[in-house]
Amino acid sequence: MENEWIKKLETELKLRGFSDKTLKAYSFYNQKFLEFIKKSPEEVTEDDIKSFMAKKIDEKRSAKTLATIKAALKMFYDEILKKNIVNFPTPKIEKKLPTVLTREEVKNLILSAKNKKHKLILMLLYSSGLRISELTNLKVGDLELDEGIGWVRKGKGKKDRLFIISKKLIEELREYVKNKKVSDYVFSGRNGKLSERAIQKIVKVISRKAGIEKKVSPHSLRHSFATHLLESGEDIRKIQELLGHSNLSTTQIYTHVAKEDLKKVKNPLDQLFES
Repeated sequence: MENEWIKKLETELKLRGFSDKTLKAYSFYNQKFLEFIKKSPEEVTEDDIKSFMAKKIDEKRSAKTLATIKAALKMFYDEILKKNIVNFPTPKIEKKLPTVLTREEVKNLILSAKNKKHKLILMLLYSSGLRISELTNLKVGDLELDEGIGWVRKGKGKKDRLFIISKKLIEELREYVKNKKVSDYVFSGRNGKLSERAIQKIVKVISRKAGIEKKVSPHSLRHSFATHLLESGEDIRKIQELLGHSNLSTTQIYTHVAKEDLKKVKNPLDQLFES
């Protein structure tokens, strides 16, 4: 019977256009909850859900994971079953500033990549601000190299968006994909496309080789792309479009990490002792 309810949830999520990643997460946590509570969904109460959430807090789950679990249960019990029993607060997600590399660190990272494919991956991530999933799904037909642009097809929020490609990268990319079909992935792996895990490993290994002590991930290059554009004086709304953020407030986090203008501020102590 449990499986029938989970299938019902999955069908509803598909009809509402949720991503495969969200579908898997919501199904997983609802399955775990039913295994924990040992009741049919119709019998579930608010206290049952609270006890499950309390168990996850005891297990030291992060605030982000707790928020996902709560959203998964809320979708099923409040949205689908209309029980309205998931209305309690959970720990707030800590807002951490993103890891941003300096321009010199990005340069060292790229120069430390000796494999052609790996170097192109790093250059494209930094020069376009692509998310890792957008890079793995990128196909040759999504590139318009003569125009210096590419297209993210059905990215986050199921939206298409334009991204820019560095002039320095255009000819190298053209050479790299010249024998590929339009329908081929730009970066292929064993099962067609290169996996996200493989790209994470590439970035991690090369960052160590480059001697970068910061915790570097593919997303660090996206953060660096946005921050460096902001420091160069680019309009924040253009950066919002390039990143595919639906809300400007999401992009504004980069105003907190853009350092170049802050470095130019004259320190009042220096001014105090100026002749």
